[in-house]
Order: sequence, then C-alpha cells, then structure tokens
Amino acid sequence: MMKNSLATKIFKYLAIFSLFILIFLFFFQVIFINTFYEWTKTRTVKNLAQDILVTENDTSLYEKLDRVSYSENVCIELTNSNGDNLYSTYSSNCNLRSKAIKRNFINSNKKTKTYNLVNNFTRAKSIMNATRLSNNLYIFISTSLIPLDSTINIIEQQLIIVSIVVLLLSIVVAYFISKRLSNPIIRISKAAKLISKGKLKTNFDSGSDIKELIDLTDALNDMKEELSKTEELQKDLMANVSHDLKTPLTMIKAYAELILDINIDDKEKCKSNLNIIIEEVNRLNDLVNDILALTKVENDLDKLDISSFDLIKLIKRIVKQHNIYVIKDGYSIEFIHNNIDKLMINADKKKIKQVIYNLLNNALNYTGSDKKVIIKVVEDEKDYTIMVIDSGKGIDKKEIGHIFDRYYRSKKNHKRYVYGTGLGLSIVKNILLLHNYEYGVKSTKNKGTTFYFKIKKDV
Repeated sequence: MMKNSLATKIFKYLAIFSLFILIFLFFFQVIFINTFYEWTKTRTVKNLAQDILVTENDTSLYEKLDRVSYSENVCIELTNSNGDNLYSTYSSNCNLRSKAIKRNFINSNKKTKTYNLVNNFTRAKSIMNATRLSNNLYIFISTSLIPLDSTINIIEQQLIIVSIVVLLLSIVVAYFISKRLSNPIIRISKAAKLISKGKLKTNFDSGSDIKELIDLTDALNDMKEELSKTEELQKDLMANVSHDLKTPLTMIKAYAELILDINIDDKEKCKSNLNIIIEEVNRLNDLVNDILALTKVENDLDKLDISSFDLIKLIKRIVKQHNIYVIKDGYSIEFIHNNIDKLMINADKKKIKQVIYNLLNNALNYTGSDKKVIIKVVEDEKDYTIMVIDSGKGIDKKEIGHIFDRYYRSKKNHKRYVYGTGLGLSIVKNILLLHNYEYGVKSTKNKGTTFYFKIKKDV
C-alpha cells in the first residue's frame, strides 16, 4: 500500500474539496440555471395566487391586484365562470389571451393549475397560474420567462475567472493548513522514535495550540515518565534479585565447604550447618516462587478459583501459624473482629490467604520496638474492611505511591525478623486487583502504617 505524508493527504483533500465546490457551482449556475429559474417563477405565481385566495373578500382587492402586478412584474386577470373579464392588469409582457386555456380550467372544476405557455410567433415562454377563488370567480396570474442565454454566457466567463482564483487560493491555503497540522505531528513522531531507541529524557512538544495535539503530547509525556520509572524499577529489580540470589548461594557454598573441612564425627556441627543450608535453599525457593507468582498474576496467567469460605477462620489460622514469632522473638499479634464471629466471602481462598500472609509478614518486618501488630476486621453499611496495622516509623508521603511496586523497599531501617523477598506487596496489589477489591495504605510518621482492603457486602 502506497504511503502518503499527512501534509500530502491534507493538501489532496482540500484541493479535491475546492474542485468539488467549483464543479457544483458550475452545474448549479450554468447547467441548471434555466430549470431553477422556471421553478422559482412557478413558485412565485403559485404563492401570489394563494395570497390573493386568502384575501378574496377584501374590499380593496383591485388595489391589491394592481400593487402585486407592479411589484412582482406579473399580469393578473379576474373572470367569472363564463370567462368574462371582470378586471385585468395587462401589460406588454402578458400572455393571458388564451381563452381556450381559461375555458379548459373553468370546466375542469380544479382548485388550481399551472400552465407553461409558448408564444407561437415570438417563441417567448411564460408561466400562467389559474386559481378558483369561488364558484363564480377565477384569477389568472401570468409572468414571462426572460431568456437567460446572455446571462449564462456572462456567468460562465465569471466562473472561469473565479475558478482560477479559487484554485490558486485553495492551493496556498491547503499548503499552509497541511503544514500547520502536520509539522506538530512530525515533531511528535521524531520524539517517539528517539524514545524507542532508549532516549527516555526526550520530551514531547508539538509546538501547537491545537487542544487535541496538546492533550496528545501531555499523554505521551506521562507515558514517557512511566517508562522511565519502569526502567528504573527493572534496574532495581535486577540489582535486588541478583543480591538476594547471591547472598544465600554464597552462604550455601560457605557452609558446604565448612562441612567438608570439619570432622565428620561432629554430628551437631554438621547438623547445624546443614540446617543453615536448608534455610538458605528455602529462601531461594521462596524468592523463585514469588517471582513466578507475580509473573502469573501480572500477565493474567493465574485464574481465580472462586469458592465460599470463612475469612475470620482463615485469619485465625494464619495468626496461629505466626505464633513462632510470638514465642521466639517476643512479637505481639492481635486479631480484632468485634461482633464478627463468622464472615463468609466468595473469593480465591489460596490467594486471599497469600494476601493476609504477605501483609502480616510486612507488618512484622516494619513494626516498632513494641513488636506489636494488629489485624482488624471492621464492618460498615457497604463493606468489610480488613486492616493490618504496625507501630513502626511510618512511610514518607513520597514513598506511599510506590509502596506496591515490584521490589520497592522503604528506605527506613527495620529489623527484618521475618524474611521477605521484596515482591510481597506487589503480589498483594495484583491479587486484590483480580478480585476487584479496593485497597490502599495509610501511614503516620513515627506512629505506624495501616494496609487495608475492602470486600463489598453481597447485595
């Protein structure tokens, strides 16, 4: 398929449009002018007859006929049913002498009729409208059709001159319009090509005051900013994943070499080192599983398995599984669900469990020195809100918008009693989006952070 530039397309369309207008004017002003002229004259005499018909009982009827005849350049005759002339406004151009036509109309009992007449000697054309005003009163209105041959010749000459001028002006206007519309788009296209080559610092600027182009450049600049953020996140992701893979691999290697160096009879030492190797392997396994889980969710490869289950019971089980941190490290995990002993929801149980798990692990990582974490379920008229609350240092406002991004970690210090892969909150976000649940985070500096999501009540 042949490609044309935008400027060429606009130029062609404007030129074709101008040519179409000129052709239309030629046909209307030259070819059909006689037809239009006759139609206009016919309509004029018909309208005059109808106007007189409405006012036939007017006492000043004759005066009105004279006035109409003079102003509209028509001839008018009033007759009775016998064809006798009662009043007329004859002039040299009138053609009301045909008694046969008058008698034909009177005998037809029609209300109105229009006749096209031709003078047998002069070949002059005229139009006559016959109208019955009453049972004994008829009006005949006639007007001459002036030959338009000389007028048409003049119009043809004018149209030739006008056509040349209009075509030249159309070419000039089409050129400037095409340039004005195409240049901003060309600039945008060049910027897009630079960005496609990885030059993400390029700005889109159309240099136009057209609203749609301004909106387009704003949208493209927003897209560029998002691409820049994505590129930075990819770099961070690779750096963090590489680091998290390297650390356990280094430890596995070190402890494996240590086992080779120590006395094989020291079973306790061997067992301790092997347990560390197993823990590091589990860390690697968790990281790989989280990456796979996030990839599936983000690419819609992981479908929801909807079932009905008790969310309160599920949360209690998760809290119980985390009691090891309460016993071993002195954490406090409190589950508050006032007056809600059972909460049946329809969702993917496995994925909702992963959401609660990840939010709880995140809270344990970032909670304050009191090591307190609260899971809370509250109810209002429309929703059940599930909150996971820590007592940590809070999240800076500039970081809240990125807290659910892949591998984004808050810059604040935390003790990391519970191991995390850095992908947990991103997995949470995508699972909640799959369920169409509203979610978010609220944080107060030095007072803690609350992650929440809402489940709408069944209507």
